[in-house]
Amino acid sequence: MKRVRCPKCDQYITFDEKKYSEGQSLVFQCPICGKQFGVRIGTTKLKNRQKEENPDEFANENGYGSIVVIENVFHYKQVIPLRLGDNTIGRYQKGNPINTPIETVDPSVDNTHCVINVSYDKKGQLKYILRDGPSNTGTFVDNVILGDRERRVIEDGTLFTIGATSIILRAADKQED
Repeated sequence: MKRVRCPKCDQYITFDEKKYSEGQSLVFQCPICGKQFGVRIGTTKLKNRQKEENPDEFANENGYGSIVVIENVFHYKQVIPLRLGDNTIGRYQKGNPINTPIETVDPSVDNTHCVINVSYDKKGQLKYILRDGPSNTGTFVDNVILGDRERRVIEDGTLFTIGATSIILRAADKQED
């Protein structure tokens, strides 16, 4: 079962996606406010827009690692490449100046939620430092909230949470294919 949200009153409408084929358009009428709206099964325009706006980011990961956004009720699993320097993570919205957008409708993820800084340490190894945006709902590492101005070194496999969205860091030498 899938849920769609009414764009007018935010009421959820549940439907069985298995009855429809990929690419098929559906029209819903909200039982609360009466608003009619359409959705397309299995496709999204947001990913195409992200790729069109930032083609270099998605074409080559440059070997700096990635973050894996775990599937939840707000979106599907995403693998987002990281770059050297600050990777500002937040909710994708057209015109938002962040460089590491997450495609989600999770209202608890801010437009600019947190930052992962990728740099080299003294031994020439990549290191990853996480800090909060600052955000309204906080950034959690191992179920502990990061304080104001607190920075946390994270490693391959570290699970951190922004809003209701969980993310895993994948270091450059441990990439998934």
